[in-house]
Amino acid sequence: EIARVRRRGKPELSRFGSSASVSRVVSELSRCFSTENNMADQANNQQAMDIGPPTNICHVAHVTYDRFDGFLGLPSEFEPDVPKKAPSASATVFGVSTESMQLSYDSRGNCVPIILSLLQRRLYDQGGLKVEGIFRITGDNSEEEFVREELNKGVVPEGIDVHCLSGLIKAWFRELPRGILDSLPSEQVMQCESEEDFVKVVRLLPQAEASLLNWAVNLMADIVEYEDVNKMTTRNLALVFAPNMSKMADPLTALMYAVQVMHLLKNLTEKTLRERKNASSQIVPCDDSEVKVSDVVEEYNQEEEDDKGVDDVNKEEEIIKMEDEVKPSNGLDFDKEKKQKT
Repeated sequence: EIARVRRRGKPELSRFGSSASVSRVVSELSRCFSTENNMADQANNQQAMDIGPPTNICHVAHVTYDRFDGFLGLPSEFEPDVPKKAPSASATVFGVSTESMQLSYDSRGNCVPIILSLLQRRLYDQGGLKVEGIFRITGDNSEEEFVREELNKGVVPEGIDVHCLSGLIKAWFRELPRGILDSLPSEQVMQCESEEDFVKVVRLLPQAEASLLNWAVNLMADIVEYEDVNKMTTRNLALVFAPNMSKMADPLTALMYAVQVMHLLKNLTEKTLRERKNASSQIVPCDDSEVKVSDVVEEYNQEEEDDKGVDDVNKEEEIIKMEDEVKPSNGLDFDKEKKQKT
């Protein structure tokens, strides 16, 4: 630019004003270019600076995170900011793998994150099982954000709406990095048609995912036991839980798979309820140690008649259902089979 100004002379001065001279233009340009070169040199010098190795290093403490006992070896000065029994090794309890979360065993032997146990206990304590539309009605968004922050500290606030608690349980499953049913072969799940098929396929789940599924199924069974009050049937609960149990990229495939997952949850919940009923019917309270043999025989005969009536009703319902699914050519004689079992 300087050479061009010197070479072209006065015609070029109009770019810098009518009163400018060639020498002034040259000096201004020289100053600008020298300033830029200085700045470039300073930047190069800063990039060339080497960071030295750290000094005064000492081993203060060795801290580990145990999935059942929280942080181990945490120095006392960190305890005010980092609770020893943190619910997660991460900063949040949502959207992280269960491998980095504190676990606990529930009453049925399921090893699940402690945050789920805290939410479940608070939901039950506040009468959530008897609230109409539980797990179907959504809670307040602002309240949910506040509760999320408290849950990251391992605390469930008092007086939280039960619909907010139920929504956070669904959100925890939905925000997992991987759905608890994603490890199952989708083709095999789609081919399931009966309760036996679903039971067989869920046995393929790893231990961690199997515990979470069993925990969720028992939670749904607890709610259905109060169906007359909360209006939530096994189908309704399976419908709201199914989209949170798996993740698929294709929306159409995800929708079709969610329908099958709904059938899976519905069948497993009904199976759990049936097992509970059978287990409770086998427990016969006896306060008197001396019971007459005739009374025992009479009570036994009465129970046999009651059980037979229940089995007949269940068998008829199964036959009606199977008639829609099984082809007539399969050679099954339902009436004969029923008479033989009777």
